[in-house]
Amino acid sequence: MKNENEALMRRKIEETVFAGLPACEGALSPVREMLLYSLESGGKRVRPYLCLKFCEASGGNWENALHFAAAVEYVHTYSLIHDDLPCMDNDDYRRGKLSSHKKFGEANALLAGDALLTHAFSLAAAAFGAGEVPAGAAVRACAELSRLAGADGMVGGQYIDLASEGAQADAALLFAMDRLKTGALIEAAAVLGCIAAGADEEKITAARTFAVNLGLAFQITDDLLEQADEGNSDDANNKVTYVSCFGTKKAAALAADYTEKAIRALDVFGPAAEDLRAFAGALLNRKN
Repeated sequence: MKNENEALMRRKIEETVFAGLPACEGALSPVREMLLYSLESGGKRVRPYLCLKFCEASGGNWENALHFAAAVEYVHTYSLIHDDLPCMDNDDYRRGKLSSHKKFGEANALLAGDALLTHAFSLAAAAFGAGEVPAGAAVRACAELSRLAGADGMVGGQYIDLASEGAQADAALLFAMDRLKTGALIEAAAVLGCIAAGADEEKITAARTFAVNLGLAFQITDDLLEQADEGNSDDANNKVTYVSCFGTKKAAALAADYTEKAIRALDVFGPAAEDLRAFAGALLNRKN
């Protein structure tokens, strides 16, 4: 039964992500093609999954968080398109496929990212129209997503990342960057899931703590995995990483420590958060 529920949850995520696309008819049909290309790029859907799971752990019906989950995934996908641009990380490939700017051109990739970002808020607001959440919850979700995706969140982290290229290893700056660049959108997913369930502030605070720690563990693990890739863009751009700061062994220990902190933050949810605990452990031990 549990496996069936997981499969249904993941299927509903995919359905909502693609059903939420703007129409883009006639002369705009190429725009839809660009959006589909990046949304279909084979990501793990970590953030929408966390959104639904936090809704469930907070005692809500996870289907009521589907529009919020899709909104977070749109913001995440936009960020990947822009990350790959020549002015950012300058990556030609994303998950084994040509990056959006290599497939459609740099200007079109920029527009595709912009379209996904702006449409994300339409999706979040649509949770009210779909009868998933009260109007106040939709408004709060939009506000949280805007803050955590913006200058005080993910965009701010990206700025620190670009500004630190070629700089001497600075662990404090690295943690600050990833708290924003990676952790902020994970926080958005967790908090929006709680909001969809009408969770109290104690659980929302716990969700934030989980997300901060999981985001750091996630990024450290990414650095460890990318270190094994001789052609990774971090080396090419002389970026500071956890491996360059701490070495492989210490970085692995840090990832395990932050994962444990994330799991402890779930205590307030009790047994209802067991899947989230297992998921945090699985992210730590992933191979790609």
